[in-house]
Amino acid sequence: FAYFIISVYIFLAIRTYYLQYFAKLWIFVYIMMQVRLEKTAQSSRALMALRSMILSGEFEYETRLREVALSEQLGISRTPLRHAMQQLVEEGLIERLENGSCRVRRFSTEDILDGIELRGVLEGTSLRLAAERGADSAILTQIDSVLAELDLAVPPNAALDFDAYVQLNAEFHELLAQISGSPVISREVRRIMRLPVASPSAFLNAQELLGDFQSSLRIAQAQHRSMIEAVKNREGARAEALAREHARLARQNLEYITKFKPSLAESVPGLALLNA
Repeated sequence: FAYFIISVYIFLAIRTYYLQYFAKLWIFVYIMMQVRLEKTAQSSRALMALRSMILSGEFEYETRLREVALSEQLGISRTPLRHAMQQLVEEGLIERLENGSCRVRRFSTEDILDGIELRGVLEGTSLRLAAERGADSAILTQIDSVLAELDLAVPPNAALDFDAYVQLNAEFHELLAQISGSPVISREVRRIMRLPVASPSAFLNAQELLGDFQSSLRIAQAQHRSMIEAVKNREGARAEALAREHARLARQNLEYITKFKPSLAESVPGLALLNA
């Protein structure tokens, strides 16, 4: 009997030890996961904040970005800030100098025009592949829904809902990035959209201040529908050409603003980085 009691005691002691061990291990893993999530969240906040500050013109081109000052300004540690700055280097908004520091990039008119052109090429490629390979029905359903809402935002004989148009236009172009089903193309379309003025929504705020901008938005919506119609009809070359032509609306807006309405440059995110 004594042997049995001792065996039970030892068993309970061992079980208690392992329960405490695994409890401590679980707490440690949980804490590390929370630390990692917090670092990721800080990096994301730093990335969005820094990108917004650069595109809004808060930093002039060729301004050197000082980590200590930025860290204090954004209220984050320097490690997630470095991660955010590296991401912006890869996006092309800032450049790394020989000494390891970073500065805001300077963009020429040709740089911005090339970015707009490249967006048209990439979106066109996405549409052409979707037409040739067959687009996923779920994506097409989402696009049809967005197009229907866009029609309501830009009615032919009534005032438009500009705020709705801006949001829906961004959703439409995000779906264009996905329509081919290619992760490579989707990633590259999103990357090019982060360049100054290459986003399909870049000129919308300025367009609101231009004459006959309602007509230009209705033309853009007609092009939206034509692109998707070409995909459904398996007309790859036509879909690609329409996408490239659609992107050239941004080129026309850029040329108009820089030549005739330079005062509207402040309404276009990223145009402050332009050095003609």
